[in-house]
Amino acid sequence: MGKRKKLVAEKRKEALRTQYFAKLNGVPSSPRKMRYVVDMVRGMEVNRALGVLRFSKKQAAIDVEKLLRSAIANWEAKNDRKAEAGELFITRIFVDEGVTMKRMRPAPQGRGYRIRKRSNHVTLFVDTKTNDENK
Repeated sequence: MGKRKKLVAEKRKEALRTQYFAKLNGVPSSPRKMRYVVDMVRGMEVNRALGVLRFSKKQAAIDVEKLLRSAIANWEAKNDRKAEAGELFITRIFVDEGVTMKRMRPAPQGRGYRIRKRSNHVTLFVDTKTNDENK
């Protein structure tokens, strides 16, 4: 690795140390289905978002709830204290497309229909409102 690349990588790592996030890679559902759930909780206070996800009928809500709990735990570990009610908010959350597995399904007259099994990656950032306003 060259010196310039190393400096940029170290700078990126240092920036991530001050942010509180969790990532979920390779979720076996389509990104479109996951974005429906993510859009429900974007910008919410974490306790309210946990309630929304808990009572959502979408299957993807289970994965996002687990990810949110992980992000809260990361915040608590880095700050050495428990999160109080109304303190933490979801600052950023986004869904990226993951690997698509391609399969073939037999079709009439010797043809084959293509099946695309999509996956996605979810990244969730949490922070307090005061820290968010300072940035």
